[in-house]
Amino acid sequence: MPFIDSKPLRRLNILWKRGAGDRQAAPREEIPRRIASGIGAVALGLMALIFAKLGDVSQHMFLKLVAAWPYLPLILTPLLFGLVMYITQRWTPEARGSGIPQVIAAAKSPDVSSNGPLVSIRTAAFKFVLTLVMLLGGGSVGREGPTVQISAAIMVWVHKRLRVPITSGVIIAGGAAGVAAAFNTPLAGIAFAIEELASAYEQRVAVMVMGTVMIAGLVSLGMSGDYIYFGQMSQTLSVSAVLVIAPVAGFVGGLLGGLFSRVVLGFASPKHALLQRLRSRPVIFAMACGLGVALLGIATHGATWGTGYETTKQLVEGHPAPLWFGPTKFFAALATTLSGTPGGIFAPSLSVGAGVGNMLKLIFPDDPAGAVVLLGMVAYFVGVVRAPLTAVIILSETTASRGMILPLFATALIADGVSTMICRERLYHGLAKPFLAKAAAQRA
Repeated sequence: MPFIDSKPLRRLNILWKRGAGDRQAAPREEIPRRIASGIGAVALGLMALIFAKLGDVSQHMFLKLVAAWPYLPLILTPLLFGLVMYITQRWTPEARGSGIPQVIAAAKSPDVSSNGPLVSIRTAAFKFVLTLVMLLGGGSVGREGPTVQISAAIMVWVHKRLRVPITSGVIIAGGAAGVAAAFNTPLAGIAFAIEELASAYEQRVAVMVMGTVMIAGLVSLGMSGDYIYFGQMSQTLSVSAVLVIAPVAGFVGGLLGGLFSRVVLGFASPKHALLQRLRSRPVIFAMACGLGVALLGIATHGATWGTGYETTKQLVEGHPAPLWFGPTKFFAALATTLSGTPGGIFAPSLSVGAGVGNMLKLIFPDDPAGAVVLLGMVAYFVGVVRAPLTAVIILSETTASRGMILPLFATALIADGVSTMICRERLYHGLAKPFLAKAAAQRA
């Protein structure tokens, strides 16, 4: 009688042989997918660079018009807001808003989304053009969210053309590479995929995301150089300063960011009769929002128009800015977001956060100004987006502030907790619900 039963050993041997066969076949099956991912990454990297360049051109054109005719925004901004909203409602409703909720919804139902409008090239083209029009009208929008949706659409299109199966990983990889290419921050793209886009982050998806982000990052690096998005911030804080400033910044930023998210989500699913009436006339409401943005821009001499990049960079580098910048930018970004027109909230949120940090300098005048501003930025951004890891990596990469990583993490975690108490539902996931419901109906 044998000491060891041979049946389990035979079964293990059979399983091992099958696994070896799978391991040999896997590389052959992976080749088309890797080729498609590589081509898609190069294409979306080039798109992100072109989008960024045209976005800057649009903003500068608007500022030139305002310099020639200071009160032109009172007509131009509401008109363009209304026109963009009409086009969006009439021909491309999936292009409205940031674009990140659409990618979240598409990744959860890739079988439906691969042939649907959420991440189609048609929607991406509308998103591209309409976001530029919003910047041309002075809208307080960013290009990062739209870049995520456009990048995911490019990845899906390339995979379809090469007849490679489209999975959640394809959509997630495209969206993550969009973040990396928009900010020139590869690590932030990977972190964003983990925190926001992927509900189940498997190893195979991780490899695809990292490879796609790397290629898109190399394209950006090769074309634009190793630039630092917000400029270099080399200041640091002492441990005693961090223990005081981080809780204050985290509380204020989390409170304001949570309030922003709560208002946006409340308007997206209105229960009050007045809000329902406003939503029933989207074009007129968008024009009213555009008028509000125009008035704020004129009152602040143009500080609240566009992404707010220039003022944010100025604050990060330690230069002064008016105290009213943060509050006015908050309302400009809120009005633009509520209008429902295409455009992202990443850059405006970082800009509002810089304004929050600018106000906090009054409380902490003896501490390095740039460091305090950075804590305000991470606090408000986390309060809105609720992605602490992504926020910390974005800011550490876009400001080269490696000495601030631990203070940034401390502030981000506090802001996340405070924002959760104000608005339990995460902004992008709440905004993704209508798209998910539509996809579920199509699947049924």
